[in-house]
Amino acid sequence: MPRIVAIGDVHAEYGKLWRALRHAGAANVQNEPTPALTSGRLRVVLLGDLVHPKTREAYTRLTGFEPYDHRNPEHLRRAARVQIRALLRLKRFVEKAGGFAVVLRGNHDQAVLDHRFLLGNASGIEHAEFDPDRGGLALPDSLAEWLGAFPKEFVVGGIHFAHVGPAPWLQEYDDMFYQSKEPKSWWFTNPDYMQRSGYRFGVYGHTVMKEGIRVFPEYNFALVDALDREQYLELLPDAEEVSWQIASFARGQTAG
Repeated sequence: MPRIVAIGDVHAEYGKLWRALRHAGAANVQNEPTPALTSGRLRVVLLGDLVHPKTREAYTRLTGFEPYDHRNPEHLRRAARVQIRALLRLKRFVEKAGGFAVVLRGNHDQAVLDHRFLLGNASGIEHAEFDPDRGGLALPDSLAEWLGAFPKEFVVGGIHFAHVGPAPWLQEYDDMFYQSKEPKSWWFTNPDYMQRSGYRFGVYGHTVMKEGIRVFPEYNFALVDALDREQYLELLPDAEEVSWQIASFARGQTAG
């Protein structure tokens, strides 16, 4: 089995994403796929939520507006344009990877496609930059088609990858998803979901890991929403077990 690199929620931290891909050996210094990736010796799985910065400060870094104001159409349109450019670049990378880079659809990716739900973050920002009815810009058709084709889950070598968790209902971004606490809490209220799923191991995002990636060896799953902590997860599966290590692209150190 190839080495697998799993990267948690991006949330417009595109600089950190490229650093992680280079550190993992998936991208070269020109941010093009490496032979290891295009040959299948290495796989990359992005856990989704490519869009929408997590904080007001992150929106300021993205746009240059201080303070960023989600009610200002000029701010919204700049936030959209910067993300659109970054998404187009990532799309080209994924396409050149020849199927060995997989991007999963997160709830924020879904929200920019159908606008049923106006999402926000803890700093009071509403993510309206891709909603023309609120002053933002619609995604170009090519990007909307690309995001719309993202799978909600992916399985390779008995390892299950999804944005939220192993239960099918955790991948439905509907009214119940946003009304329920379970998408953020399943991993400590019902960690046995993983064992009941029948998969060897599971890798999930969605829930911010403030102290970095957490692996639960007793339940055979990991929560990897820690790109802002400059971490990703490497998986080394074989016929007997799935070994793992947490990689830090900030310090060039690993622990596992």
